[in-house]
Amino acid sequence: MKASDLFVKALEAEGVQCIFGVPGEENLDIVESLRDSSIRLVVTRHEQAAGFMAATYGRLTGQAGVAMSTLGPGATNLVTAAAYAQLGAMPMLMLTGQKPIRQHKQGMFQLVDVVDMMHPLTKYTTQIVSGQTIPARIREAFRQAEEERPGAVHLELPEDVARDDIEDPILLPTEYARRPSADEAALVQAAEAITQARHPVLMIGAGGNRQRTAKALRAFIDKLSIPFFTTQMGKGVVDEEHPLWLGNAALSDGDFVHRAIDAADTIINVGHDVVEKPPFFMRRGKRTVIHINFSSAEVDAVYFPQIEVVGDIAHTVERLTEALEPQKRWDFSFFDTVRDAFNKQLAEHREDDRFPVHPVRIVDDVRKIMPDDGIICLDNGMYKIWFARYYRARQSNTILLDNALASMGAGLPSAMAAKMVHPDRRVMAICGDGGFMMNAQELETAVRLKMDLVILILQDNGFGMIRWKQADMGFDEYGMEFGNPDFVAFAEAHGARGHRPSSADEFAPTLERAFREGGVHVVDLAIDYSVNHAVLDEEIKKRSAKLKA
Repeated sequence: MKASDLFVKALEAEGVQCIFGVPGEENLDIVESLRDSSIRLVVTRHEQAAGFMAATYGRLTGQAGVAMSTLGPGATNLVTAAAYAQLGAMPMLMLTGQKPIRQHKQGMFQLVDVVDMMHPLTKYTTQIVSGQTIPARIREAFRQAEEERPGAVHLELPEDVARDDIEDPILLPTEYARRPSADEAALVQAAEAITQARHPVLMIGAGGNRQRTAKALRAFIDKLSIPFFTTQMGKGVVDEEHPLWLGNAALSDGDFVHRAIDAADTIINVGHDVVEKPPFFMRRGKRTVIHINFSSAEVDAVYFPQIEVVGDIAHTVERLTEALEPQKRWDFSFFDTVRDAFNKQLAEHREDDRFPVHPVRIVDDVRKIMPDDGIICLDNGMYKIWFARYYRARQSNTILLDNALASMGAGLPSAMAAKMVHPDRRVMAICGDGGFMMNAQELETAVRLKMDLVILILQDNGFGMIRWKQADMGFDEYGMEFGNPDFVAFAEAHGARGHRPSSADEFAPTLERAFREGGVHVVDLAIDYSVNHAVLDEEIKKRSAKLKA
């Protein structure tokens, strides 16, 4: 069997259904082997977008998404996507081509040590030097990509190795591996700390965004009535319409949720790590922090928990739920005060009719248009904070945002992957004009794939989040503005439909019409970021500071 054929059969054995990528000379043998396989080749217009799509596919399915590139510039274009998957704990395999390793006549042309380049960005990276080892290398790559904590892996297949003839190829079976249960003594210690607490609170992070874990956490909350809040990447693990939800830690400090954190004497931290820039809740001698995760805590100046319960998160939460009973000593009265004040502030500006549109009006209108299982995929920009804080997610993985690498350019590709995984759901990409233009070429890919997809571009003609930070640091504005194409014409030039609402009242009907018509739609909406500092830096902090425990 030809080595590239064996490679593809090994991918099929792992359950791979599609590969995202860009063809090149050094991966043409793989492309040819894919021709008659069960795997769909999704050709993108840039390798970075292919990587973002593969990572999101892995995030939503738990099975490693696969991205493919050629050598040199194709491989270097995967670097940002590798970091995106690695920091965000998304299982992804990158396959890159390479020149022949036994003999070639091209000198150093396009030659980069890709394996060495990928070392700090992946869990596993290697060059395949013999076609006979392909099944073992692929099995190991998938195992590492999908094991907790998931992440990026990389295989390099040189051109001459891909063409080797393999004698008696043997495919390795995929194994079933159950994650270890937590130590009994650690569980007892955690249960005792929660029982003895006066003001316990639950924090849910990205590691809780697993189907079994979401179910276990809902049972924990419903039995014990302990209030909870989420990090940005933990949104939707438990329905945020739940009466015990205290909000999202979208801001670093000074929000209503931080008043609840300050009042807590025990924080049950489920599935979160320091990659997501946690709210600072370590107060030595004031509270106990319980770390519940698949792996031990990565100790940092901002995080040094007193109790660690390491093992399968869902199983840990289930066992704690069985071990605990509601306690009369628990006092959540101040949390109730915080929640009431937070909900009151959250409702303001929902009907604001200004144009350009107030961010809260945008979030509220999107929430009305999207069903409970609808998926919004956020690029990285100022609007991410508004959506993280104001958008109530009803289900796991229905608001996809990146608060780990926090890369611009991922919004559109991640929405395209989400639509492929969930073709029957409404999916919307939400991008700033800066982030959209970083992978705008993938609009052609979405049209070519005949997707039903809405892309919302929030336009302010500048780098809005950095402008906000610049002002917050007391600097005069400089270097933040840019020009934009006519996004309606841009959409239509790619075979999509373009829309430009001219009032706040036109926005929601435009979204609804776009979803009903089907196909790819681009909605260009002007957003009013003049309220950023007044609301997020001043108003919320002043109002939350007035709450007294």
